[in-house]
Amino acid sequence: MENKKVVLAFSGGLDTSFCAMYLSKEKGLEVYTAIANTGGFTHEELKTIEEKAYRLGAKKHVTIDVTEKYYRQSIRYMVFGNVLRNNTYPISVSSERIFQAIAIIQYAKEINAAYVAHGSTGAGNDQVRFDLTFEVLAPTIKILTPTRDLELSRDAEINYLKENGYEADFKRMEYSINAGLWGTSVGGKETLNSAKTLPEDAYPSQLAENGERQISIEFLKGEIIGVENKRYKKPVDAIRALDGIAKKYAIGRDMHIGDTIIGIKGRVGFEAAAPLIIIKAHQMLEKHTLTKWQQYWKEQLGNWYGMFLHEALYLEPVMRDIEKFLENSQQNVSGKVFIKLKPYHFQLVGVESENDLMKSDFGEYGEMNKGWSADDVKGFTKILGTQLKIYNAVNKDFEKM
Repeated sequence: MENKKVVLAFSGGLDTSFCAMYLSKEKGLEVYTAIANTGGFTHEELKTIEEKAYRLGAKKHVTIDVTEKYYRQSIRYMVFGNVLRNNTYPISVSSERIFQAIAIIQYAKEINAAYVAHGSTGAGNDQVRFDLTFEVLAPTIKILTPTRDLELSRDAEINYLKENGYEADFKRMEYSINAGLWGTSVGGKETLNSAKTLPEDAYPSQLAENGERQISIEFLKGEIIGVENKRYKKPVDAIRALDGIAKKYAIGRDMHIGDTIIGIKGRVGFEAAAPLIIIKAHQMLEKHTLTKWQQYWKEQLGNWYGMFLHEALYLEPVMRDIEKFLENSQQNVSGKVFIKLKPYHFQLVGVESENDLMKSDFGEYGEMNKGWSADDVKGFTKILGTQLKIYNAVNKDFEKM
């Protein structure tokens, strides 16, 4: 018998809803929907997504939780590397897509599916992330991409679903929302041009707290383990606790503008309260606990790690090499960081750490030198300037300025 099994990466959003119905109704395939949860859904939300899948014609639906794996194998390295794409975006969806793709293709192999499908369009990064991961891990399974192949607009997808009797909150579907442990991306008509921003109600979290609040978070060897003097066994739980506090201040909203894998410019809104606070707090703690050369090389490798992750190259073996460097750099990155929360933004206050290099007996910046004398500095400065004196004596560049 012909194998008609297709595993669809399913989120319950507009694109994957269209794909589920189209593959079943128009192509006559047995649609197995699968959602790989990276920490962005509650139990109730997952139940609703399952119900949607069956209403759209799915033969079977499964939920695959990859949150802990996603944290251990990606998020913590992004924290170690202080990874922010274009100094703005904590690579939320970019990083989780790889782990979703890995989980989906593994499930497809388990049930001996002939096809695997996703709802990505032909103008974004996700199509490359899914396709590349699928091709590397299961080259014999054919990839189906109805939304991309048919070049459909969001309005066309909505009309198809309506015409086939599917009822949903289509007004809400005007925005593409992708939620995960490391942030939520929001795309809509406003993100398709350069002049507009998202309306307030497009963001999943709304401002619920005014005034100021100072909190503390604790790191152990670079990983967040505590929030407000409460320690957690799993960093994932600490991230959720921090996000629960910070998102009430509508912190972490921004617009990411960057270069896509396929070469065009892309624009997307996002909210990532906990990720942005964690990365900036971690970076501040590192300034106190690492040497300048540790920080320098971490910045270089962290930038490369984030770029490769964003560009679908997580499976490149050099990523494992960079991860080893980043992890080794965190041995002394332990302590508390104090943060002041305010509506729509936060402020780093200071740190407490046994490994704080400011606490040495050698000197207090701008105040007192304890580990050297005035004559030591005079001699040091004279030797430091030798190369510059030689160059300028020979070339006299300064006189030409």
